[in-house]
Amino acid sequence: MSDPELWDLPDVDVSWAAARVGDEEFVGHRARALVAPASVVKVQVALTVASAFETGVLDATSRVRLGADVRTPGPVGMSLMDDPVEMSLRDLLVSMMTISDNVATDALLRAEGLRAVNDTTAQLGLGDTFVASGLRALLDGMAHEAGFGDYALMAAHDHRIAGPPTDDEVRARLAGCSALDPERGSRTTPADMVLLLSLVWTDRAGPPPGCARVRSLMGRQLTRSRIASGFGTKTAVAAKSGGLMGVVRNEVGVVSDPGEPAVAVAVFTRREPGSPAEPAEIDAAIGRLARRAVDRVRSRG
Repeated sequence: MSDPELWDLPDVDVSWAAARVGDEEFVGHRARALVAPASVVKVQVALTVASAFETGVLDATSRVRLGADVRTPGPVGMSLMDDPVEMSLRDLLVSMMTISDNVATDALLRAEGLRAVNDTTAQLGLGDTFVASGLRALLDGMAHEAGFGDYALMAAHDHRIAGPPTDDEVRARLAGCSALDPERGSRTTPADMVLLLSLVWTDRAGPPPGCARVRSLMGRQLTRSRIASGFGTKTAVAAKSGGLMGVVRNEVGVVSDPGEPAVAVAVFTRREPGSPAEPAEIDAAIGRLARRAVDRVRSRG
């Protein structure tokens, strides 16, 4: 379902929420609808790990060796490397949040545990937010549901050589898989993510130094084509994007301008197979919606 008032890409469904940081009231469209978060879950992973650094549960300087056997597929970062990498936990956090490194994410989940991440969101009152698995398990699970042994086999499949399924058949199977169904896989809502960002920005989500670390890393995310695209260079946007298999394309973030209240925004989109919308069009539409949402929140006084 699209939002005709703020969303101008009618062939892509959208759910969104926005609120002043520190304010429990929000505006939005389908703000409490369950959505597939994709890499947006890295915000709560970062918060859990950064808090563990401050409480002494994890040593931020501990070094982790990452070989090919633990290399989670992904479009950037260590997923593309051939040789083993050794990195501290706090530097893995940087890689996860700035370039959305999947290898770093799964390494941090092994260090802290998936249960700790879900305990964090539950304790903060995010009742509709849950991370079902790490990223390697998520990708391999998608491949299994699409009829392949693992993600690597699916990525290497060429129907012109190996026969069916065709690329269109694979895309159709993936669109219906559990990882893209928030009733069965990882889930959140725009309202939950706006609340989480507000708690992080007001140091109520965990130890203040840990919250500050998350805010700083979100401010250094390299992706600037979504929420940030709706604002000028004088506007600070700290964000975390997420996308999966060309179906979901999301971003959450906090928009700050001098003399104006900071506003938390969460935008989640779903493009079904066959939609003519291009990724760049969806990114630009997310930016336009974010700008309109921020203006609406600030105009409410």
